[in-house]
Amino acid sequence: MDNLVEMKKIHKAYDGVVALKGIDFQIGYNEVVGILGDNGAGKSTLIKIIAGVHSFDKGEMYIKGKRINPKKHSVKTARNMGVETVYQEKALAEKQALWRNIFIGRQITNTLGFINIKKEQEETDKIMRDLMKFRGVGVGADSIIRTLSGGERQGVAISRAMYFEADPVILDEPTMALSLQEVKKVLNFIESIKEKGKSCIYISHNIANVYPVSDRFVAIDRGKVVGEFERKDISLQELSEGLIKYTEEVIQNKQEEKGKSNE
Repeated sequence: MDNLVEMKKIHKAYDGVVALKGIDFQIGYNEVVGILGDNGAGKSTLIKIIAGVHSFDKGEMYIKGKRINPKKHSVKTARNMGVETVYQEKALAEKQALWRNIFIGRQITNTLGFINIKKEQEETDKIMRDLMKFRGVGVGADSIIRTLSGGERQGVAISRAMYFEADPVILDEPTMALSLQEVKKVLNFIESIKEKGKSCIYISHNIANVYPVSDRFVAIDRGKVVGEFERKDISLQELSEGLIKYTEEVIQNKQEEKGKSNE
């Protein structure tokens, strides 16, 4: 198939509350797609279905050309297919060393089955040098995660996904609560994903952060795709103004409907 992930008419409801209403979504190979939308729009549900956290009720989903059975799809099967998700603040164990975080759940073992600590530390040093581009002093494989900055922590989580050949890498609000300098670091990591020929799904409320690193944008509202845009065809200002206009129209329609119901 031409797409790395393809979703067709996906529906999902939780205890009667509809989260997705016939979503069509796709991401191609070596592509960064920015998903935009307010809280409750359905963004998190969308990525959690891809990542195997939740199943879907109706529709079709394909990952790397393989049709997914919603009853059998799980985090483990998604990961085995290369899907990795980095969730905001929950991606790392803050009290553990950097090398332990890189290999958590996928430890390198010796012939006796024991963790090969030296090998994991050596590989972590390579990851820091080649993927994370850490060149400064003071940060090493034994550094405790909580001593790193927000941008560096996200860099560790993203680099871990890249080390294990993740494709796509899903990022859920990776720049939330970060300073401008830290945001720049994370955006550089996202660019490196594409440089290595991989794909990325980038969820964010901040259009200014999503815009420079994405090839395409998908706007979601109330469980539906309400707009798709190619970056080459739209400026940041046009994208922002278009989404603001859509929001204003939604609010106006709600007010009109409320007025009619009160008549």
